[in-house]
Amino acid sequence: MAAALACGVCVAAIAAPAQAQLREYRVPAGSLKSALDAYARQSGLQVIYKVDDVRRARSAGARGAVSAEAALAAILAGTGFKAQRQSSGAIAIVQGAPVAAASSGEDADGTALADSEKADIVITGSRIARAGFDAPTPTTVINPADLRLGNPVSVGQALNELPQFRATISPSTTGANASSGRAAADLRGLDDVRTLTLLNGHRFVGSDDLNSIPQSLIKRVEVVTGGASAAWGSGAVAGVVNVILDDRLEGLSVGARTGISSRGDGARHGAEISWGTRFAGGRGHVMAAGEYLHDAGIFGRNDGSRPNLDANTFTLPNGQLLLARDVNFVDAAPGGIIRSGALAGQVFNPDGSLSPFIPGSQSNSTTTIGGNGRSTSDYYPVSAPYERLNLFARASFELSDAAKLWVDASWTRIWTDGYQMFPEAFRASATSGGFAISRDNPFLSPALRAQLASGPATFRFGRIFDDIGPAGGVSYRYQRDAVEGAVGIEGSLGGGWRYSASYDHGELRNEQYTYNQRNLLTFNNALDAVRNPATDQIVCRIALTDPNTPCRPLNLFGRGNASPEAIAYAFGGSKVIQTTKLDAASAALRGDPFSTWAGPVSIALGVDWRREEMTTDYRDPLTNAGAFLYSIGALNGSFTVKEAFGEVVLPLLKVKGAALELNGAARYSDYSTSGGIWTWKAGGTLRLFDDLLLRTVYSRDIRSPSITELYTGVSTSTGTIADPFRNNVSVSYIRYTGGNPDLKPETANTLTIGGSYSPSFAPGFRISADYYRIDIADVIGTVGAQDLLTQCFNGNTALCALIARDAAGNITTFYSTRQNLAAYKTRGLDLEASYVLPLERLGGASDASIRIRALATHVFKLQINDGVNVYDRAGDVGDSVGFTTPKWKASASIGYEDSRLGADLRLRYVDGGLFNSLLNIANNRIASRTYVDLGLRATLERFTIFANVNNLFDRAPALASYRSNNYDPVGRYFSGGVKLKF
Repeated sequence: MAAALACGVCVAAIAAPAQAQLREYRVPAGSLKSALDAYARQSGLQVIYKVDDVRRARSAGARGAVSAEAALAAILAGTGFKAQRQSSGAIAIVQGAPVAAASSGEDADGTALADSEKADIVITGSRIARAGFDAPTPTTVINPADLRLGNPVSVGQALNELPQFRATISPSTTGANASSGRAAADLRGLDDVRTLTLLNGHRFVGSDDLNSIPQSLIKRVEVVTGGASAAWGSGAVAGVVNVILDDRLEGLSVGARTGISSRGDGARHGAEISWGTRFAGGRGHVMAAGEYLHDAGIFGRNDGSRPNLDANTFTLPNGQLLLARDVNFVDAAPGGIIRSGALAGQVFNPDGSLSPFIPGSQSNSTTTIGGNGRSTSDYYPVSAPYERLNLFARASFELSDAAKLWVDASWTRIWTDGYQMFPEAFRASATSGGFAISRDNPFLSPALRAQLASGPATFRFGRIFDDIGPAGGVSYRYQRDAVEGAVGIEGSLGGGWRYSASYDHGELRNEQYTYNQRNLLTFNNALDAVRNPATDQIVCRIALTDPNTPCRPLNLFGRGNASPEAIAYAFGGSKVIQTTKLDAASAALRGDPFSTWAGPVSIALGVDWRREEMTTDYRDPLTNAGAFLYSIGALNGSFTVKEAFGEVVLPLLKVKGAALELNGAARYSDYSTSGGIWTWKAGGTLRLFDDLLLRTVYSRDIRSPSITELYTGVSTSTGTIADPFRNNVSVSYIRYTGGNPDLKPETANTLTIGGSYSPSFAPGFRISADYYRIDIADVIGTVGAQDLLTQCFNGNTALCALIARDAAGNITTFYSTRQNLAAYKTRGLDLEASYVLPLERLGGASDASIRIRALATHVFKLQINDGVNVYDRAGDVGDSVGFTTPKWKASASIGYEDSRLGADLRLRYVDGGLFNSLLNIANNRIASRTYVDLGLRATLERFTIFANVNNLFDRAPALASYRSNNYDPVGRYFSGGVKLKF
């Protein structure tokens, strides 16, 4: 778009006949139309009009060389408009400069839309399309200029850097966990399951992964920072992220990108291609895109040469914790360490000999700070490697103004060839005990057996298995394939009424492989090695009585000494395939049935239907037999939901400089699992002096339980517990955990109050502030055995019902399945300011502008009531466990843009706080961080080259776990690429 005009008749394009691509521009109706008709007849150019959704075209043959700019300049004289030739050959009719995208009335590039186009747009905060309507629910529009800041590898990474979101991936990386390659949106720090993600207003399979959306096709992202369940259904408790694709894409674009950290790791490279064209005289449109990305990941000190920057807690003699880097085990080592007897503290070398363990500056019975020890943090990836391939295609065709058909198809694969999750460490501590090894183990050298001969018959032994299998330790490989297809129809029924209907089917196949796990059924047999007196060969002890056993003796004394046959017997891997299916259908009708003196009353009505299903398939008998510690529980189930919704906008006042509108919506959802439930919202907007908009909305929202929460198979654990009903006597118990098909939806009440100010004396400037309050009840969670028993003793009868006792009153069983027992409360404030300054106002180039935008969020409270304890996690920023949310998070950018050059400077601020307020840590305070990012672009004709530096000044990581995702653990990162458009 190139103009900010309201019109009754809109010129869609004025282009030379040789140009196949026509672009839309807006001009007013009236006398200008006849002037343009005359101009078209004289110049041989084509003019396409759009009048009340009825299109017609006029064209004339070329009649000589006529200066388009000169002819239009004469026609437009005195109208306040001017002609400007575009690179495509089209002539844009423009007035003034574009303004920053800030509300439902503006396009992705910041240009205000004409009324006729607004009628075709549904802003995510509402299901009502209304020209000039500003929804009471705050909606932040993220346009392409914002999405390119920092050269993110996906829209998920771009959104994670916004203040309203709690990062689910590190600011410069792809995460350090088993869900590598996944980028979910987590608004308000309430967990990503309470943020609903949509694609073009529709749910899609695997919607918790923004990496499945092709970035090259994104036109804008609308972020609703408030409850929106009445408009969009379950999951919109914290808000909605709606990714809008550019369904008017024309031309061909190809690009490539690469990146690497200043330390030479974290390499990534990728390529993208997108193409779109119109056919059948503009009635049809087709587009397609493909993207590939390879991220090599970043690993810790797994070769012993790089410092471990992860922060962990160390227990001081007085029981207090100390936060420190490089906290290592003293009771486990890669080659094994002896923890008892005469040789305690000796580490096995690769040749089976011993050398002393070197402790660090401070030590206790299990850990030391520094020294030559190792910890699991040495092996965790800072950024897990992955590859991604996205394909997307869309076709649409206008049968008439009453019917436009469209169809979408997509396929995404995200995978990795495997990486080490962590080395399975068996530590000889007071809690785990390590291994009991016989002093006569034949893998011990004769000299060591002699030294141990006078001591106990066994000694304690701790081991880190970082030499088992090709990747070392427990390694992980996965492949996720998502296939999606959707079809829809939309159009006009006349009289201002519009309708839409769609159906979507998607399947997500998630294959997960976990290798090098200790086989709980065979490991101990392999560890118990003896010498066969008949053959003098080292064998498993059970081979003395069972010569046909497949058991092979395991030598753990020194790295690399275990035989392949013993590893194959004592260790193994699991393969699990989970398949998720989504079927969704929807139909909606919207229009203006009547008007009041203040304007038309708008309504939207619709129905939705959805079915979700998940199945689990174990592909190996050992997993079925429960042989491995790290395996996925059985998960099979489905549910359906039928919904109906309605929304109305009622204008109450419209006078010069002031307007008042009320907005209300309601939705009824009928779940096959829990029955019917209502959601609703009520709000309004008050515009004063044309510049000031005040808004408020109050809503009741829901999150229905997921299939995982409903149907995860029951798993069993045992332990001991102190029973307060029986003078705290220690008793043994069995605990069952898993899903609960009787769960009901979580419910939330959300209040948002705020407003925006766009002063007429400063065109292009806007500032907004919105306060939010979210209270969630019946949150789904589990309670540990001791907490469950203690709360029962304190009078919580609901939890008492989950404890089974025998006839004598002894505890036998805890049923700790998921329950609706928790509550969350959060309070916060969102701030935003933006300004676009066309340099033409200052006497500069007509195509040059400066864009400034700043966003900030302050979290006053994030209170978690888990059904047992109540605590506030706002300001907890360092730990990787549970809710961690900075109290302040902000982002500010300034950019320059003209037809040739572009530059962006961005500041990212993450507030400091406590590592974990629930722990007694001597140095609990974490410092804040401010990161500076720089981006440069140069365009020559159709060729663009760009370069970025993130964390320009190489700010060191905060004293925090790099798995907390709040801070940048990578350091300075260089990236760049090229793009060619045709």
